Amino acid sequence: MLGLGTLINCGAIVGGGLVGHFTGKLFKEEQQDALTKACGVSTVFIAIAGAMEGMLSIREGAVSSAKSLLVVLCLALGTMIGEALRLERGIERFGEWLKNRTGNSGDKGFVNAFVTASLTVCVGAMAIVGSIRDGIMGDYSTLAVKAVLDFVIIAVMTSSMGKGCAFSAIPVFLLQGGVTLLASVVAPVMTQTAVQYLSLIGSVLIFCVGVNLVWGRRLRVANMLPALILAVAAAYLPWSF
Repeated sequence: MLGLGTLINCGAIVGGGLVGHFTGKLFKEEQQDALTKACGVSTVFIAIAGAMEGMLSIREGAVSSAKSLLVVLCLALGTMIGEALRLERGIERFGEWLKNRTGNSGDKGFVNAFVTASLTVCVGAMAIVGSIRDGIMGDYSTLAVKAVLDFVIIAVMTSSMGKGCAFSAIPVFLLQGGVTLLASVVAPVMTQTAVQYLSLIGSVLIFCVGVNLVWGRRLRVANMLPALILAVAAAYLPWSF
């Protein structure tokens, strides 16, 4: 069945949201805040591990780093584009619309929870590569693994941030479903180098999400999203990073 992986992933997110919603009521406000920060610290270290995997290598017994220029250029240019397009404001407006349409107008943290959770589960190579495999070969195993991870992440985030996290299933459905339908078009673009670059920049953006979880909304991560497109485009340049 075409798109089965995306449906499984969305179901896991909704399920994680339900679990987090009911378990979150067991915690006091300060405990929920502590849980949010714990989730943020975990996100930061997971992102660091992913970024270092893409930047560090061992050559002749010595550790060397690379792709620093790629990170700087993609983030700088991508942020400029995102700021000009005001992507974060657009996502927040959609979150506000969603909050009102779902009867959650009284939930002050709904939009923040929705935006943060959406960025956490949508940014990354697994979403793109898994959707392509699902669309071309009917292999949803990558998205099934992602579904398990997202279930845990959304359950934890919902218990501390609120039910807005569960609605991150909507952008996941749109993104992964769209890539699955257009898999035959997207697949040639996603070379091994493109996947590596996408994974690296995605890890950096997830690090930024973790920073916001720990210290509050200090970074407009959604405005950095064009960096992902630039990362894929960089794979086709005549020189390597």
